Amino acid sequence: MNTNWSHPLEQQTVRQAFIRYLVPSILGMLVVGFNFIIDGIMVGHKLGSTALAGIGIASPVYTLFVAMSLWIGMGGATLYSTHMGEKDLLKAKQIFSKSITIILLATLVIGLTAFSFKDALVYALGANAETFPHAADYMNIMLLFGFVFTIENALSIFVRNDGNPNTSMYAQITFAVANIVINYVMLYVLEWGVRGVALGTIISAFLALLVLLTHFFKKTNHLTFTRFKWNWKLLSAIALIGFPSFLAELGMSVFSVSHNVSLERIAGTDGVASFTVLNYIHGVVLLAFLGLASAAQPLISYYHGAKQRDREKLAVRLAGWTAGICGVLLLLIVQIGAPYFVQIFGNFSSTVTDNAIYGLRIFTFAYLFMGINFVMSTYFQSIGNAKMAIWITAAREMIIMVALIALLPPFFGITGIWLAVPLSELLVLVSITIYYRKRSLAERLSQLSIHN
Repeated sequence: MNTNWSHPLEQQTVRQAFIRYLVPSILGMLVVGFNFIIDGIMVGHKLGSTALAGIGIASPVYTLFVAMSLWIGMGGATLYSTHMGEKDLLKAKQIFSKSITIILLATLVIGLTAFSFKDALVYALGANAETFPHAADYMNIMLLFGFVFTIENALSIFVRNDGNPNTSMYAQITFAVANIVINYVMLYVLEWGVRGVALGTIISAFLALLVLLTHFFKKTNHLTFTRFKWNWKLLSAIALIGFPSFLAELGMSVFSVSHNVSLERIAGTDGVASFTVLNYIHGVVLLAFLGLASAAQPLISYYHGAKQRDREKLAVRLAGWTAGICGVLLLLIVQIGAPYFVQIFGNFSSTVTDNAIYGLRIFTFAYLFMGINFVMSTYFQSIGNAKMAIWITAAREMIIMVALIALLPPFFGITGIWLAVPLSELLVLVSITIYYRKRSLAERLSQLSIHN
């Protein structure tokens, strides 16, 4: 154990540290989010709503790989920061080395295995005869080369947790700018269609990875590969702590598939296309909330490891208030701008446009609760309370949401589908409030018994 060094978080107030992590984290995520929107605009204008729907159907494969990188990346990085707070550098380096090795091997195996039954997988995700060619072109590239962006994504988390949020932001900006330029070339110059869009994503992720590698040449770097043993207890800890992040991203696949299947049944390809437009916009909001929670995570993990409880709680409060304010602002912006946001994706039929606008105006009420749920899930994850973090994630993106999508449409039609997410987010926030109050009461009673 090495105690002869001082972490930057020791030299700043909680507010200073939170802002230092928050600004680059949210900016980086928003740039990536706007990149996805510009991608959608280019695809919608060049290839039309059917190709857009095809990408939406295949997107769960991309989401699954991101989920894998977040599972191991967040689990490993949380333990990394905790051990840095404990001043145990050797253990922190071993966790980093093990995490990167695991994510590389896991995504290679999953990608190659899924590629062997790729056509059946496309149909299982909700494709029909119209959307199959586009969905297959996108998915096949992702299965073969997805390991590139899983490594990039996991490494970005570790770089941020190693006290360098700016380099993570630069990598995200590199990815976004490169993706826009490359996809323009793929679509409008080479005319490679959806396959070119998928290749552009992989190439852009590789360029972002090169930016992240510059962190290893900085004097402040503590991320070095070192020998490690396959300690199954430590591996289990990484997997358990990171599992809520995996569920959160996997939940996006459940979110996409459940909406695609339900809308295809009720409204056909037009319904799926309207959801894909909504999902592009929603993706930006999710990334903003993820950026906010990601900014709080290194602070909470470090303060928890250093046993600085007051600073830990202040970091959570700052993140929670920021999430609540952002949720109100995002709701107002999308309510007012919904027609304009939908129109920029292309000249679709009135059915697609009207469904997307109507869906957005109902769906965005979820933002009032979603950001706070993100923060609280990250908080419980960062302090090692994986059970509560898993409940929050599974309930809001799978258990309650899927139940509502199954129960509401028979009574409310397509409106029931749009209502599922706002209602699930509200119910989860209620459950968090009840749990948190009970826990706080138990802590106060415990302190009183000690004093008495």
